[in-house]
Amino acid sequence: MPMTAVPVRRSLLAAALVALCAAPACTPAGGMAQPGGGMAQPAMQTAVIPGLEIVVRDSMHLLRGKRVGLITNQSAVTREGEHAADYLRRNGVNLVALFGPEHGIRGDLEAGETVAAGRDTRTGVPVFSLYDRTQRPTDEELQGVDVLVYDIQDVGARPYTFVWTMAMAIEEAARKGIPFIVLDRPNPITDVSEGPVMHMEVKTVTQVITGYYPTPLRHGMTSGEVARYFNGDANVGARLHVVPAEGWRPDVFFDQTGLPFVRPSPNIRSVGAELLYSGLVLADGATNVHTGRGTDRPFEYFGAPWLDAGRLLQAVAQYDLPGVRLVAEQIRPTADPAVYTTYRDTAFTSLRLEVTDRRAFRPVWTTLVLLSEAKKQNPERFRVMNTGFTQMIGSTWAREAFDRGEDPRVIQRRWDEELAAWMRKREQYRIYPRQGTGNRE
Repeated sequence: MPMTAVPVRRSLLAAALVALCAAPACTPAGGMAQPGGGMAQPAMQTAVIPGLEIVVRDSMHLLRGKRVGLITNQSAVTREGEHAADYLRRNGVNLVALFGPEHGIRGDLEAGETVAAGRDTRTGVPVFSLYDRTQRPTDEELQGVDVLVYDIQDVGARPYTFVWTMAMAIEEAARKGIPFIVLDRPNPITDVSEGPVMHMEVKTVTQVITGYYPTPLRHGMTSGEVARYFNGDANVGARLHVVPAEGWRPDVFFDQTGLPFVRPSPNIRSVGAELLYSGLVLADGATNVHTGRGTDRPFEYFGAPWLDAGRLLQAVAQYDLPGVRLVAEQIRPTADPAVYTTYRDTAFTSLRLEVTDRRAFRPVWTTLVLLSEAKKQNPERFRVMNTGFTQMIGSTWAREAFDRGEDPRVIQRRWDEELAAWMRKREQYRIYPRQGTGNRE
């Protein structure tokens, strides 16, 4: 639905916006802000060829003569938009099984919705679900499979389930002695890492598929790098082969690669939404704050009917929040019962996160500030809805610090210390190292 400006007192809103955007990093860099949480469409900086096309061009010996199981969804396409299953079959690969992650093979299911088994409507190949019972391929499903191949476009955030579907499949492949091949794709929001590194102590506080192994909330790795990290650091011992994406530089966002953007799930509708999701996922579903589901801008809002948006805007003005402008808008999430959202068909004022400089923007830090101030503003109404929040925030110490109202700057400093230690470990698993630079300025 169209968004309308909120009739708040002009002096209040103006003062808060001036304070928020006083720093140079808060000024737009290189374009006007657009719907989808990003800048105007950037010029292509590099021509990228996905691992899907590279394996056919250069490495068919990995697949030729083998019975192949493919873990994939609608995001796995060639530069021309052809689906991985169709492309591999057309090039002589013997596909005997397809495995569907959350949202299904064709990506049309809502978050958490059961993925049904059956047959793929286009290829006729049997489809098995990796998002209901065991969340990993069973012995029966792997009968007759000589090699497992993974090709899915990730979004770059730990709670996004696809890479953990991959990790559990790697474990099963190792157990059965089946080679595992990752057809790699870019991290759409670059190699920048931010936020809390998940501790293993909170791995099982909710479903493990949203956090199976320690990474930051915004992990900064490609699927192939996650596979290498998990296989090596966890001593899985799988016969792993990663086919890199050709031409990708790790400082390049997805909309600069020349690759077609396919929604990885129904509510991730742009690269800007992917960037915002890596922070706003802290609030989404695990708290009673609404992040935009059920509007035409999912993962671009932070608000609730019980939150005073103008007052929250003033409160966050005391923090350094680079690369983002917060705008008060009135929204009304859809009344459609088929869409997962809170505050259905309720009009209220929310803050829209308008990213003005996505390289300076820190989505996790921004969300931590907003959550901390929302909780402080209305402690009686703010709620953590489930244990998933503990996993999202990374550790029991961080959850306890948040619950007692610790200054978010104190929490962030400790997060940064843990992140620095994790980054040193990550380096040995890189496939696309930056040339002569570190990870983050």
